[in-house]
This record gives sequence, C-alpha cells and structure tokens, in this order.
Amino acid sequence: MSHQHFETLAIHAGQEPDAATGAVVPPIYQVSTYKQDGVGGLRGGYEYSRSANPTRTALEENLAALEGGARGLAFASGLAAEDCLLRAVLTPGDHVIIPNDAYGGTFRLFAKVAERWQVRWSVADTSDPDALRAALTDRTKVIWVETPSNPLLGVTDIAQAADVARGAGARLVVDNTFASPYLQQPLALGADVVVHSTTKYMGGHSDVVGGALVTADAGLGEELAFHQNAMGAIAGPFDAWLVMRGVKTLAVRMDRHCANAARVAEMLEAHPQVTEVLYPGLPGHPGHEVAAKQMRASGGMISFRVAGGEEAAVEVCDRTELFTLGESLGGVESLIEHPGRMTHASAAGSLLEVPGDLVRLSVGIESADDLVADLTQALR
Repeated sequence: MSHQHFETLAIHAGQEPDAATGAVVPPIYQVSTYKQDGVGGLRGGYEYSRSANPTRTALEENLAALEGGARGLAFASGLAAEDCLLRAVLTPGDHVIIPNDAYGGTFRLFAKVAERWQVRWSVADTSDPDALRAALTDRTKVIWVETPSNPLLGVTDIAQAADVARGAGARLVVDNTFASPYLQQPLALGADVVVHSTTKYMGGHSDVVGGALVTADAGLGEELAFHQNAMGAIAGPFDAWLVMRGVKTLAVRMDRHCANAARVAEMLEAHPQVTEVLYPGLPGHPGHEVAAKQMRASGGMISFRVAGGEEAAVEVCDRTELFTLGESLGGVESLIEHPGRMTHASAAGSLLEVPGDLVRLSVGIESADDLVADLTQALR
C-alpha cells in the first residue's frame, strides 16, 4: 500500500474488512486472552493482549504506513512511548542531547527520571548544526528533536540533524506531534525514530490519550516491541480504535487547522497588544524557509507574547470565550493556555524555562472569523 497517497493510507492501511463479518471498521477486540489451537498453537499470533491485540495491531500497521516506517508501536501515552524508547536504546552513562525548547513532560522524563538511572543529558539549540556538534560527547547515543517545538515553535532542519547524528554514531529521534505525519515525515528525511502523542492531532477529538513510536529499521522495531511487551504500557483496544477513527480524517482536519492558524497568526502579528508571534508560516519566522522545505503546511499551533508581561498574558487566557483554557492540543476545538504556569511549569528555573508573557494556542477547526473575533476581544 505504500505507493498510495497519504489520504488513502490514512483510511485503508491496516484496516482490512473484518474476515469474520466483513465489518469495514476494525472491531474493538476488548479481550485479554485468546483460545490456542493446541499448546503453542497461536491463532493469528495472539495469546495475551499485552503482547498483541488485533485492534492495536491495526493501528500500529496504520501508523507505520503513514510515517513510511518499518514498524509502528502504540502506547498508553506519548510519555509511555518515550520511556520505552529511552530504556530500549540507552544504558547507564549514555548521553542524550535534548532541545532547548522541549515539551515539559519530555524534559521532566530526562531530568527527574532518566537521570536517576545515570542517563546524562544536555541542552542544545537543535536548529543550529554547529550547536549540536558542540554538544556531542563520546557517549552521545541520541539526538532528540521537536519540530515545530513546544511551545516556542522552533524549527529544526531534520536532514541536517540526521547528518550530525550519523556522523556521531547516534540515533536521531523526532517528536512529530505538532506536525503530524500529514505535514511532515521525519523518517524520509533521515530520522531513526518518530515519536507521537497520539492524544493530539492523530486522535484529534480530545477524547483519548495515547502515544506511538515508528521506526525505519525493522531490527530496532523488534527491540522496541520486546520492551513494549516487557514494560507493558500498551494502548488499550478502545483507545487504539479511537486513534484509528481520528486518523481517518487527519488530512482534512489538518488542512483546516493550518488555514485557520494562518488567519489567526496574521491578525496577531498586526495587533498592538502582541509583541511577537511565533508561527513558522510567517515570513519573519527564523525557521520559515526550513519549514516550507520539510512541511506540507505550517501547522495549527501558534504562540505569541503579550505586551504588559505575565499578568497580561494570563488575563488574555482568562478572557477568551471560544478558545477554551486547557492543556493539550490538536483537537477540533480551539484551546488557549499559559505555558509558564501550565504545560511547562516543570521546566521553571531550568534552561528550558519559557517566557512569562507567552500564550500558546491550539487553533481548532471552527470558523476562522469567529476565532479571530474572540482573540480580538480578549486582547482589548
């Protein structure tokens, strides 16, 4: 199926009609164990749903196809996926380069969990290949990239970062959550592993928590699958089914997210109460040209800085009516949040601390006119 276009793969990859009934949507196999055809005779390879479940298998095959990978794996959350990856590819004493603008939960995983197991980490501007090279050590095993990044919307040239990683004998891991595989496919640009919080654009409806890993190398995929089973933080069948349902409309939703975000970004850029707009689609964004090269469109996430500082930014968050104050992102409804006090509070006082005057938007698929009007009144 790999020769088919994205929109077709999203609907059909891993989604064969059910052999027993002809159901066109994969059933929810809400089951823990399976009848064996004699001792060791597994029907379809299924014995216990931590190890494999047909609903999860359908999602994992779909994820691999969408990212152009050899193996996809679905987890209980994005952080569960990250934790499995780190424990599969790192040993005590190994070193990881993480972005100077990373999701707060990723930072917490390295700083508060992995560090206790003697995994070393340091911070670099991943958009600068020279900064990446300067951060390398003889124990660097992973370069971790978010592009666009959370919450400052930084853009990293994935192909350049892959060159740096290959030169150092390290793996390049790309968190593709903000872009989704519809807008960007890191494996095709040289990444080794793609990470997703499927809670976000993949699920798309703010009704499921999940995560995923997709790898280009089948051998690494097998190693990750071993750890997935050994550690057990798997996606349940109903959660896998919800993510699959979301993926079917990913392309059409992302088109609207991107179109609406472009409208909102233009309005914010012209607003006197806004001092800076961080959106890769704007020509003034430092990563604009790289984003245009490696992304289909600029995404649905925008951050901006408010004149008047932190308290003014918090007031804007409190005044919106259509934009719901809440964490997470990527749902059909628009969300607004204050990263410094919400999603990135865990990074306070660190090299990843975010500005207090920053507001982050997840632009939904409502009427762009209504979204612009809501932000205009909130910025009064």
